[in-house]
Amino acid sequence: MHADASPFFIAPHRFDAPDDDVGPTLDYRYHLRPTPGERVLGRHRLLVAGYLLGPTETRRGWRLPEPVSVTVTDQRICWVGSGSQLSLVVDDRPRSRPPARLNGLMSGQIRWQWPSRLELPAAEQDAAQMLIVCDALRTIQQPALALGGPAGEVAALARQVRRAVAMFRLTRPQLVDLSAQERDVLLLRAGPGLLAGDTRVTLPGSLPVEFHSRDDYYRSGPEPTPWSGLAGGAASGHR
Repeated sequence: MHADASPFFIAPHRFDAPDDDVGPTLDYRYHLRPTPGERVLGRHRLLVAGYLLGPTETRRGWRLPEPVSVTVTDQRICWVGSGSQLSLVVDDRPRSRPPARLNGLMSGQIRWQWPSRLELPAAEQDAAQMLIVCDALRTIQQPALALGGPAGEVAALARQVRRAVAMFRLTRPQLVDLSAQERDVLLLRAGPGLLAGDTRVTLPGSLPVEFHSRDDYYRSGPEPTPWSGLAGGAASGHR
């Protein structure tokens, strides 16, 4: 499976860069190292989980127990934290030996061609959750990444993601074929204003993702256990 899809178990249906088989590159502080021309928009510390949304049920496939570092750029969202998977850490300082794989460090990312909408359940007790939902091929189930934390920070993250996705698609006509109506919606999404009262923000022009194996479509999973103080709501499997 693609390194940058772990533990987010989906793969891109269409590739936008030659390095899609390589996971996020991190610096010596374990922050995302942007690629040439990539611009960092914000950094956060939030809880992350993966879900699978269905028409009648929601299954949580995985959750990291502690907040992780989340970086938003004009091309993707990336998170880094402790877990069972490994992520290669590279920097350009002189070393006496090659970079090592750090035990327990894991990372994941979603590039901006994938998300089809954002879900923003009502905040509870000053805590909130945002779901980045993707469409998938050959199934009505939808994988999603959940990010949770203080309501104000999650709201700021939602604005960052909404605007970044919109600008990414508006400025890449070779990647996303947009209708005039879709362009109008994305122009609205790219604006700085709040979308008052919206708990579901559509993101036109998304590309579908695909599961890696038949098991990912049909496996059964545990019932979701909502985070304390947070609303539940999206899903992805973990292998």
